[in-house]
Formats: sequence, structure tokens, C-alpha cells
Amino acid sequence: MSEMLYQRDIYGQTLVELGKVNKDIVVFDADLSSSTRTGLFAKEFPDRFFNFGVAEQNMMATASGLASCGKIVFVSTFAIFASGRAWDQVRNSICYNNFNVKIVASHAGLSVGPDGASHQALEDIALMRVIPNINIIVPCDAPQTRDAVLTAACTNGPFYIRLGRPKVPTIENKGEFKLGKAQVLSEGNDVAIIACGIMVSESLIAAKNLADKGIKAGVINLHTIRPIDKDAVLKAARTSRGIIVCEEHTVIGGLASCVEEIVAENHPTRVMCLGIKNRFGQSGEPADLLREYNLKSQDIEKAALSIVS
Repeated sequence: MSEMLYQRDIYGQTLVELGKVNKDIVVFDADLSSSTRTGLFAKEFPDRFFNFGVAEQNMMATASGLASCGKIVFVSTFAIFASGRAWDQVRNSICYNNFNVKIVASHAGLSVGPDGASHQALEDIALMRVIPNINIIVPCDAPQTRDAVLTAACTNGPFYIRLGRPKVPTIENKGEFKLGKAQVLSEGNDVAIIACGIMVSESLIAAKNLADKGIKAGVINLHTIRPIDKDAVLKAARTSRGIIVCEEHTVIGGLASCVEEIVAENHPTRVMCLGIKNRFGQSGEPADLLREYNLKSQDIEKAALSIVS
């Protein structure tokens, strides 16, 4: 792991890159273009950028209309508003019609920090995952954010791409990004750690510390929640003594549920889930909140030791 970067910075820069080569790219925002970085696109292509104000439902409905006319519409706001406030329009207007709308939601998870429970989307993956047709990506760092956005732009159908607020470490040697194909970042058959988003870097720290204790932990970056890499999950189930799933999201309906469903149906094994358990978020510094909700590398180590003992 190396340079600390904002995922949303790379998102904004990638939008400009796409806008230069494809005149059908249109960008919508809901009065948060400075925070989501869609303002970069607005400055470069003012005639293809639309600010809807605090009207996320209208924004999603209009996005479906433009997509029906052949446009590729990138829609951005905070994750809590994209997934919660506008869920009806995402379901009925965008996904039901399988329109080319790419929802890139920033400020997801506990790492929003001091804004507190009202702005910390801990349920957004679950809310998106129950809707047919939508692809869901949770990039682990800034370069993978670019990969996700470029993939969404050239892949037909709706997307939900989940980004955080703070800078995150860049993870090296991930290999090629492919929609629906997990990345194995560390080999080890004592325990398998499956993670997405910011929990990938925590998992790699845990794996390194476990190696110092003689425990070989495999780390899998399962960046695509849908379509899920079933083969990667089953390989982890068959070759390890247990699986730890790590996500900055409720354990209900997100990555943990995906893994548990696959394992239960095909190859039952022990699965421990590190995520938000029947709690709302709260105001605090991101690092303090991750500790409070047991989402730090030492929590992953503790779970791994429980499995191998």
C-alpha cells in the first residue's frame, strides 16, 4: 500500500476524461458537485452538466428519461440520498427499464465521520442489491475507482458505484480489474479474508500481522457485489478453515450476505462477519468509528485466531 488519495478526486477526473471522447456522457448532481467532484465535469462541459438542487428523486427520474434517448448518464450525490431518498425512482424508472444510468454515490459508510448517523449510509448496498438488473461495485482505492467508472461507461445497464469520503491508501499489484472477477491480493489457506472498499487495506494489514504469527491468511478483494464472483468465494470455502467477511456496511444484505448465501448453498463452512451489527452510525472521527464498530485490522486478526484455534 502506498499513496493516500481521494476516490472522488479520481472520479471527477475520469468523468472529464470520458467527456472528451464521448459526447453522449451527461452528468447530474444534487447540489453537491464540490463534494462529489462532478464540478470538474461541470467546468469542462457546462452544457452537459445539470444541478438538480436538493431534489434527488427528480434527478433520478430525469436521468432515466435522458438514458431512454441514448445518453449515458452519470448521477452523483451522497450514498444516503442516492440509495434511500431516491430508491423508488432507482427501482421503477432506472432499473426496471434497464437504462444506462450510472449512480456514483460518495460519502458512504462510517468514514463520513462527524456528519453522523443521518449521513452515514450503512444500508446502501443492501438497498441496491435487492433490485434486479443493477451492477454494484465497491472500489478499494482511487485507481480502482477509475477502473470501475470506465467499466460502467462502456457496459450497458444501470450501475451503483460506492465511494467513501476520506483519502484511502492505494493498493499495489491488484492485477487487472474485471467486472465480476475478484482479485486475490494475498495467498494463504489457514483463513480466507474477503473484503470490499476501505476494509481491503485493513485486511492486508491483518494478513501481514497474522503471517508474523505463523498464520497464512488469503485476502480477496471482492470489489463487485453484483455480478458476484461465486467461484472465488467457493474456492475460499473449500481451501481454507473458515472465511472472514469485512465490510463498512451492515452485515445484513451486503457483502456478508452474498458470501453466506453462496457458501450455505454450495459448500457450508464457518463464516465470521465483521460489519455493522444492528446499529446506526454516530458522529466521530473515521478512525475512532472504525475502532468503535470493530472494523480495524486487530479485529480481523482476532476473528482469524478464533477460526484457526
